[in-house]
Amino acid sequence: LENLQPEIKELAKRLRYEVSVRGKQLGWSEKVARFHFAKNMRRIVTELYIRDNCHPFKATLLLWVQIPMWVCVSLALRNCSVGAVGSAVQEQFSSGGALWFTDLTTPDSTWILPVSLGLVNLLVVEV
Repeated sequence: LENLQPEIKELAKRLRYEVSVRGKQLGWSEKVARFHFAKNMRRIVTELYIRDNCHPFKATLLLWVQIPMWVCVSLALRNCSVGAVGSAVQEQFSSGGALWFTDLTTPDSTWILPVSLGLVNLLVVEV
């Protein structure tokens, strides 16, 4: 989408000129000229999206899959660590950590894991 912006800007400039010339020939009001400009601009941008196969909805599609997946995984991990009282899973979580987090059933008091997870996710999104 970003790569199309210079081309869209150039086409918009050309279309604005053509609409103004055509509007003067046919005696359009400013409102009618803006309507024709917007209608034709939408058509041109849609054709560019089809040509380059980069519709804006495709950028949000991953988000609509990722959010429900994240919620389900978070709930499953919470149920494994907190909801399963006295089970073998909770016993394994309480003795299966490493480094400074030896008990996976207690919150991270140093905030190292949540902050590092957030930074890694931000890095992935930015890259």
